[in-house]
Amino acid sequence: MSGEAFAWRTGGCHCGAVRFEAALPAVVEAQSCNCSICEKTGFVHIIVPESRFRLARGEDSLTTYTFNTGVAKHLFCKVCGIKSFYRPRSNPDGWSVNARCLDDVEGLDIQIEAFDGRNWEAGAAALAHLSHDRA
Repeated sequence: MSGEAFAWRTGGCHCGAVRFEAALPAVVEAQSCNCSICEKTGFVHIIVPESRFRLARGEDSLTTYTFNTGVAKHLFCKVCGIKSFYRPRSNPDGWSVNARCLDDVEGLDIQIEAFDGRNWEAGAAALAHLSHDRA
C-alpha cells in the first residue's frame, strides 16, 4: 500500500453469519448504481483491491447469484439474504463492499457518486482503477 493510511473496518450481513474486513482510507470513493440489481437493493459500492479484503467468517453461509454475462458473482447470506459484498463485473480482480454493511463509519468520509449502471458498458472502465493497489 502507498503512504496513504488505511484502517481495517469490519462489516457483515444482518444475522452475523457472514463477516468481512476491508482496509479503507479516511476518504472513501463510493458509487450509488442504478442498474437493475443495485437500484432494487440499495447497494452502495466501495470497491477495494483483493489485498484489502478479508472474509472473516461465513464462507459456507454464502450463496451466489449471477445474471446477464455471469461475470459478477453476487454473494448473499443464505440465512438472512443480505449482500454485504460481491465480486463485481467492473472489477473482477477486487471486491465491492456495501457501505451500508459496515459496522462503524465513524471517521470515514464516504463520498458517494452516481454511477449509470443502466449504461454499464459506457462507464465501467472508469471504475477499473479502484481495485488496484495504490503505488
